[in-house]
Amino acid sequence: MAKPNTVQKVEEIVKPFAEELGLDIWDITFKKEGSDWYLRIFIDREEGISIDDCVNLTHAVSKPLDEADPIPQKYMLEVSSPGVERELTRDAHFEKYIGASVTLRTIRPIDGVRDFGGTLEKYENKTITVKLADGREVSFDKKETNFVKLDDFDINDFI
Repeated sequence: MAKPNTVQKVEEIVKPFAEELGLDIWDITFKKEGSDWYLRIFIDREEGISIDDCVNLTHAVSKPLDEADPIPQKYMLEVSSPGVERELTRDAHFEKYIGASVTLRTIRPIDGVRDFGGTLEKYENKTITVKLADGREVSFDKKETNFVKLDDFDINDFI
């Protein structure tokens, strides 16, 4: 079994507290921006997220994270909603939003184009298939994308 990375360790610590508060972990990132490190925990639930949810989870996990010390360097902890134009990063995200409108950016241009928009048609074996406005279906290897985000907010996408 592979050694868990920082994000996996943090998720193991945070998930029980999130569940106790009725929250889902949407994603966790640990990134360096300038000279500072940021641990970002994105939370979600069917009825949406309030600032109180973010504050409550921050208070619940701060001490357990300090005690477990999964991150050796100093970092800033941020807890927030993934937002309306949420980034799809996990397999479950893609599977949940089949049929939704998305914007996708590739790492390298394809025929001079890096930004694509359309309907998420399929997600299989880390391959993302998007139906473009002109009706063409284009497939992308997930590892060749910078991001895939929900586009054109529709409340029905969250129900």
